Amino acid sequence: MSREIKVALLMAASLFMDVMDGTIVTTALPKMAQNFNVSAATIGLLVSTYMIAVAVFIPLSGWIAQRLGNKRIWLLAVALFTISSLGSALAPNFAVLLTMRVIQGIAGAMMTPTARLIVLEKTPANQLLRMISYLVWPSLVAPALAPVIGGMFVTYFTWHWIFLINLPIGIIAFLIGMHLLPKDEVKQARAFDVRGFIELALASVALLAGAEMVARTGTVVWYGLILVVIGILLGVNVFFHLRKAENPLFSVDAMKVPTFRVFQTGGTIFQVTIASLPYVLTVLLQTVFGWTAARAGWYVLFIFVGNIGIKPFTNPIIRNLGFRGALVASFSMLALSSFALALVRPTSPAVWIMLLALISGVGRSLAFTSYNGLQFTEIAPEDRNGANTLTAVTQSMGQGLGISLITVIIHLFQTHFSLQGAYSWGFVVLGVFAIIPMLEILTLPKDAGSEAIQ
Repeated sequence: MSREIKVALLMAASLFMDVMDGTIVTTALPKMAQNFNVSAATIGLLVSTYMIAVAVFIPLSGWIAQRLGNKRIWLLAVALFTISSLGSALAPNFAVLLTMRVIQGIAGAMMTPTARLIVLEKTPANQLLRMISYLVWPSLVAPALAPVIGGMFVTYFTWHWIFLINLPIGIIAFLIGMHLLPKDEVKQARAFDVRGFIELALASVALLAGAEMVARTGTVVWYGLILVVIGILLGVNVFFHLRKAENPLFSVDAMKVPTFRVFQTGGTIFQVTIASLPYVLTVLLQTVFGWTAARAGWYVLFIFVGNIGIKPFTNPIIRNLGFRGALVASFSMLALSSFALALVRPTSPAVWIMLLALISGVGRSLAFTSYNGLQFTEIAPEDRNGANTLTAVTQSMGQGLGISLITVIIHLFQTHFSLQGAYSWGFVVLGVFAIIPMLEILTLPKDAGSEAIQ
């Protein structure tokens, strides 16, 4: 095994730890609320503050890595993430736990983009697809595994184990990284874009906090909508600032490249479905069908089976169909499986639900690998720092907004349909979300990204 592959696998392990931590905590929220004697709305801050911390500090990752070095930042982030995980497990009260979650979010914001940059910064175009294949599996596997592992910890042990599981991963990754990663190269430091950071931080907070408010019922809904609009306006403003600034927080020049741009536009919509579908299926099986969390988790696990089952074949499929053909095929599977899940009822055969979850997992895996492989094919290595940071920002926002958005949509449908009907229409919306990026992909030439698969 080459050194490059070892590094890619190590970075994938750190990504897995981060993505798993961001999703597994939701399964333990009711138990944690009981433990600390707080309301459901209060305990939900553990999720929203984590997402906001990630969104605010991700834009800093590229600038800090360029200034201090990828290896230093990654090691520091892994250490901080591991220590804050231990602090979360040992937290004596809710305030300490919330503080540890914020620190975890900051560490994750540094760790995830830097891990990707370590692998991508010097990878030639014809090796990108191979390296990307190692990096994408955590984002596919962790959200599907989280309900199962989290449910087992909460049911058979205690909620503390959802944080303690990070300790062995973090410690081993840190020790291996110290010896495996090459020494940092000294790079010329550029001025810090204070305006860009503040504006982007405010836009991220407004969008995520507003989406969280809108997802709830009550008088805060209109305040939430106002915050979302403010966040969008700030986001547009900061984009134009980054285009014109002499020393931007990160470069957005990569948006001029069509193969990169489609990941930021249609790919962001795809991120919404990545986060939302396992969540909606889990809640449907528990709330509407009346299943236990453990039973529902085992059915959702078939998304993970599809993710992993297709993985050995994704690269050959992409090489045979091209990036455009592979993405069209994957979005077709995602759309059809989502529409079919809208027809599922408590009397539906169990094998039918498993099959649809499996097909959805296959489509997710193929789309995720294709998108990630395509986006950097026409980006020069020296421009990948800024492009990687921009990708990290849009991914975090898409995944952060995903569950809030689908929750609002289902809530709106509940005013006109039964609970079963509302969730059915929710799956229809997710199917439409898969069609939109597919239409955008069809605007690319058939040989888009061909350099990476020759």
